Amino acid sequence: MKKIGITCYPTIGGSGVIATELGKKLAERGHEIHFITSSMPFRLEKVYVNVYYHQVEMSHYPVFQYPPYDLALAAKMAEVIDREKLDILHVHYAMPHAICGILARDMAEHPVKIVTTLHGTDITVLGIDNTLKPVIRHGIEQSDAVTAVSESLREQTVAMLETNKEIDVIYNFINEKEYYLKQVTELRQQFQINQSDKIMIHISNFRKVKRVQDVIDTFKKVNEKIPSKLLLIGDGPEYSNMVQHVNDMGLEKEVHFLGKQNNVSDILSMADLMLLMSEKESFGLVLLEAMACGVPGIGTNIGGIPEVIVHNQTGYIVELGDVHQAADYAIELLSDREKQLQFSEAAIKHVRTHFASDTIVNQYEHLYNRVLEE
Repeated sequence: MKKIGITCYPTIGGSGVIATELGKKLAERGHEIHFITSSMPFRLEKVYVNVYYHQVEMSHYPVFQYPPYDLALAAKMAEVIDREKLDILHVHYAMPHAICGILARDMAEHPVKIVTTLHGTDITVLGIDNTLKPVIRHGIEQSDAVTAVSESLREQTVAMLETNKEIDVIYNFINEKEYYLKQVTELRQQFQINQSDKIMIHISNFRKVKRVQDVIDTFKKVNEKIPSKLLLIGDGPEYSNMVQHVNDMGLEKEVHFLGKQNNVSDILSMADLMLLMSEKESFGLVLLEAMACGVPGIGTNIGGIPEVIVHNQTGYIVELGDVHQAADYAIELLSDREKQLQFSEAAIKHVRTHFASDTIVNQYEHLYNRVLEE
């Protein structure tokens, strides 16, 4: 049994999901897990044995233009390290969490190992900023171990930061107890969707890099040939623009904006196809969640997406912005029931074979053991 601290962004998002699910899985295996975050992680929806939560408390001083969250986090980390005698502090995101973890390690009296998991924007967005690059590099190189959620992200990190730090690739995973193909006939009726209609789905934070307009434009072309509905889940900066775009094209009755949803497995189970047309995507966890529910995906040839989708087996890969090809693939699949079933079965099998939670958690446990032995 090990005592492991976990710090992540507690809000809805792929990194927070993975960090929280990892903690829950480790707790099931008898490890003592301590979440150190600004608020309760949204996936900690109930009491779990061996799971503890430590809230970072913020102080507001007039001398600071902004509350010093990073310093407050580091102080709380050091406090928990010493009080709980943590063996490992596993931080998700290099900025600011790895930097805070390193500072906490320096402040704490009890020795602790720092494991940093890179999820994407801490490298692909923040890493472009020359003022932050040395800070991010320091966070990575001073960590005792570093992981990336895809080979693409590992390669980007090495190239952008010019670091020689060994980076292990450990893929994301899903909770099989939640993400599986369910019977959702009543849910389809609640949405008033005809049994003959095909359902396409997109889940994101509605940022520009997600290119939700490409999703809508692809759907429009598909809907012209096959009666369909598009379910858009999430919220963010482009939400209002996308509502306007749908209205401009006269698709109000075909496109459903569902907003933020804490758990989407039921909705995924009634979908026929997932669309992820991003221009930046280090992994694409929503694709994995969809595939676990038997939903094939169409994604761009960007980042880690090709490491999740097996082209022409569990879905299709298209070039960035190619809504015509995406629509053609969607029409080809949705008009062939036998092919759709083949893709659905292949998607479920692919997730179970390559992204099973037990397999991925084993990899993290092996990493922890290696770090503690060094």
